[in-house]
Amino acid sequence: MTSAREVAARWKERMARGRERFGRTRAEAERRFPVISELTARLFSPGLLDAATRMASQVFLTAIPLLFAVAAFAPSEVRDQLASSLRSLFGISGAAQQQLDEALKGNGDLRQTTGFIGLLMAFLSATSCSRAVGRVCEHAWRLPKARTKVAAWRWLLWVVGWLALLLLQGPLRDGFGAGLWLGVPLTFVASLGAWWWTSHLLLSARIGWLPLLPGALLTGAGVTVMSLSARVYMPTALNRSLAQYGSLGLVLMLLSWLIALCAVITFAITAGAVLAQEPPLNAYLHSPAPSTNGAEDEDEDDGRNDGGND
Repeated sequence: MTSAREVAARWKERMARGRERFGRTRAEAERRFPVISELTARLFSPGLLDAATRMASQVFLTAIPLLFAVAAFAPSEVRDQLASSLRSLFGISGAAQQQLDEALKGNGDLRQTTGFIGLLMAFLSATSCSRAVGRVCEHAWRLPKARTKVAAWRWLLWVVGWLALLLLQGPLRDGFGAGLWLGVPLTFVASLGAWWWTSHLLLSARIGWLPLLPGALLTGAGVTVMSLSARVYMPTALNRSLAQYGSLGLVLMLLSWLIALCAVITFAITAGAVLAQEPPLNAYLHSPAPSTNGAEDEDEDDGRNDGGND
C-alpha cells in the first residue's frame, strides 16, 4: 500500500515537472514574441494599480460636485437627459433612482448656493481628473509631464467633452430606440473614439493618431464590457447597499465600481502602448521607440511633491 509520503513525493515531482515545462514554454514564447516579456513586466508593475486607484479617486471627487453644479444651472431637458443617461449607465432603479432624481433636481436654492463662481470652480477643479488620466497616458508611453501652458486648455476641453458624451449615454446604449443589438456596437464605437481622442489630447499630441489605436481598441472594449456588466450587477447592489448603509452605501459601491473601471482603463492603455511600440505592430503603426527616461520616477516625484492631490 502506497504511503502518504510517497504520494506527496510523486505530487511534488509532478509539480516540479509542470513548472519546468511552463518555464520552457514561456521562454520559447518570449523568444518568438518579445512583446510578451515587456507586456507582462509593465502590467505587473506595482505602480500601475496605484495609478488606477488615484484616477478613480479623482474621478469620484470631481465628478459628483461637477454633476451637482451642472444640474443647478442646466435646463430641465438637460437634467432629464443626464438622469436618463446615468440610469442607463448603471441600470439604476428603485430607491437608488429616487436618490438620483432628488440629487439632480434643479431648484433655486441649489442655484443660489452654487452660484456662477461655484460652477466655474467646479469645472476648474474637475481638471484634476484630466491630469490624473493624462498621467496614466504619459506613464503608459513613458513620457515626461507636459508643460502646463501647453496642456491646461486640453484639461478643460476633456472635461467638457466627457460631459457631452455622458449626456449621450442613454440614447447610445438604447441604440437610439433600436435596442441593445445596435446599442452595444454604438457604445463600443463611441468608447473607442472617446479614448482615442483622450489619449491624443492629454498627451498634447506628442504621439500620433495611428500608434494610439491599439490602446483605444482595448480601452473601448474594456469599458463596453464594464458598462454591460454594470447594468446587470449594479441595480441590485446599489439598492442593497442603500437599504443596509444608507447614502454611505451608495458612495462605497460607486467608488468600488470606479476603481474596477479605472483599473481596466489603466491596464488597457498601458497594454496598448506596449503593443504599439513592440514588434510587429510598431513597423505598421510607425510608433516611436520606447523611452527609458524614467517616466515612472518622475510620476512618483510628482506625487510626493503635491501630496498626491491635484
